Amino acid sequence: MTYFLGRYDYAMDSRGRVPVPPRYRDAFARGAMLSQGPDPCLRLFTIESFEQQAALYTKEPPLDRTGRVLRHAFFPRSFSVELDRQGRILIPSTLRGYARLEGNVVVAGAGEWLEIWNPEQFEAEMAAVARWQEKRAASEEAES
Repeated sequence: MTYFLGRYDYAMDSRGRVPVPPRYRDAFARGAMLSQGPDPCLRLFTIESFEQQAALYTKEPPLDRTGRVLRHAFFPRSFSVELDRQGRILIPSTLRGYARLEGNVVVAGAGEWLEIWNPEQFEAEMAAVARWQEKRAASEEAES
């Protein structure tokens, strides 16, 4: 399994195409799935990692309200995408609007997938992560 790491700054073109970092393009040779993330970003999955994620959303029976809500939260917001010859993906306009993508974007590794962020939102998220880590470290220090 490939773990996606690092931060990559790119420009999205006027058609909504974003480059995939060259070191990871081979991981998407069988195809890719792009999904709205729970944070204000997009998640780019390999086929294998999408199937693993989809399994989490289909654990609950579809006749139960929870099962339907989980499916509605994930599948209608997911799209099949392909890399073009330049290693770019075309982001559907609905997903671009959700993540507020225009001009510059950040492609960030998130372990099992890549995330695509508006740069300002990514910086705000990283600041929130830093505050969370500091608070957690202080809490652990106080316990010892």
